Amino acid sequence: MKIGPVSAGLPATLSRDLLSRDLPASIVVFMVAIPLCLGIALASGVPAELGIISGVVGGVLVGLIGGAPLQVSGPAAGLAVIIFEIVREHGIAALGPIVLAAGAIQVVAGMLGLGAWFKAISPAVVHGMLAGIGVLIVVVQLHVLIDAAPLPNALQSLIAIPQAFGDVVSLSTPQGATALAVGLATIAVMLGWEKFRPAKLKVLPGALVGVVAGSAIAELLALPIKHVAVPEDVFANVFALPGLFEFGQLASPSVLLAALVIAVIASAETMLSVAAVDKMHDGPRAKYNRELGAQGVGNAVCGLFGALPMTGVIVRSSANVQAGARSRWSAILHGLWLLAFVAALPQALELVPTAALAGILIVTGWRLIQLEHARGLFQRHGALPAAVWAATLILVVAVDLLTGVLVGLALAMVEIVPHLRKRYLVVHTGEEKDGSVSVRLAGSATFLQLPQLEKALADVPAGTDVKLETRRLDYIDHTTREMLTEWADRRSNGGGARVHLERPSARHEERLAAALAQPER
Repeated sequence: MKIGPVSAGLPATLSRDLLSRDLPASIVVFMVAIPLCLGIALASGVPAELGIISGVVGGVLVGLIGGAPLQVSGPAAGLAVIIFEIVREHGIAALGPIVLAAGAIQVVAGMLGLGAWFKAISPAVVHGMLAGIGVLIVVVQLHVLIDAAPLPNALQSLIAIPQAFGDVVSLSTPQGATALAVGLATIAVMLGWEKFRPAKLKVLPGALVGVVAGSAIAELLALPIKHVAVPEDVFANVFALPGLFEFGQLASPSVLLAALVIAVIASAETMLSVAAVDKMHDGPRAKYNRELGAQGVGNAVCGLFGALPMTGVIVRSSANVQAGARSRWSAILHGLWLLAFVAALPQALELVPTAALAGILIVTGWRLIQLEHARGLFQRHGALPAAVWAATLILVVAVDLLTGVLVGLALAMVEIVPHLRKRYLVVHTGEEKDGSVSVRLAGSATFLQLPQLEKALADVPAGTDVKLETRRLDYIDHTTREMLTEWADRRSNGGGARVHLERPSARHEERLAAALAQPER
């Protein structure tokens, strides 16, 4: 779906057009965000209100200063597994300083202009990482679905699933069976609503409808299952800033490593979301470095409040675009609705069963796995990228997220090592007699030259046909092919301009031609 004019900055006033577009969109995003903020806090092992506070900061603060007008930020499922491990190992008091340090790293990275480099991370590694996180979420939340406590790691959780569900089926744990029924009802209502909802009610997200249904069942039947715990004063702990002892933990190498991991993963997720949102509208392109710096400021503030870290979130962002948002006001207003909700109706959160939130997270985790990414990588780029995807996924689940990502990046390097000695990428552009623009690539095109190539392609006038010549190109890796595919797809959808590959002959040219002919959407 593509939308029309988008405001890059923040309009000085709320015009009638913005009120008619951004106000309704903000309410839609708010309804999407509520169950996700609660569920991600649950999966992270922290109080529910900390997820809401991250959503508020991501909406209001990052919405004001970010570089992607239609992106919506907040707590992300992709970081839940990391935060759970941090809280288990270092305690919840260490979360604030770690998130603050991660935010500072992001701010520095944005100032150094490293935002565009996150786009150079191999798509096989990114999607393998997200798939691995999806598996971890599903495995852990299956225990929460039956009101059991999550186990220390994914392998233990996976091994314990048959016994745990065996006890539920045999009614050895009646509470578990009751919670399972509520969780499954939540999933069924969510999926059923998404498939059959009336056109007039399409703005109501399935996750919210599912949570409301699960909560209503538990409340009407007075079921003895676990519910979300909310303190009497929601903001009491939020404004208790970390002390010297908590900040002193940053001297520990393991704590600093945790901050670095959060910074890298949060930045990669944000840049991935930015790229996806850019493809959904025809307005100004996102400013990656500004968005990265804004995410860092937001995470630093979340760290001061001891809240969850945030990223740009594709679920909320796509809902924002599809609801017709035109400017930053939508994200900002959604954050204000979250703040008003947690301030005025905190007791409403206590009506939500944890099994209902687990059901939402299981669906979310399953959707992160997306096996079609692996099939697409194999079909368009060959066996090696698909193997990188699989290796990253397996190691994220079997060892840990950092190991999986580092090994995935190392394997992705294997693809380009034989070509490092070849001449570097050279890009020439020129105007043809028929009014089209020629783009000639020569040398070796790998992710190491991706920022250079992106800069050159950004200078190609919009709305003009492009002749892409690769006869002098010695090699092109799958990361660069994916970027060229997205660029060609964006030009085609944005203004009807065609990107034509001139006489492909070598194998890497044929793969590029196939990718341009069937871009990933």
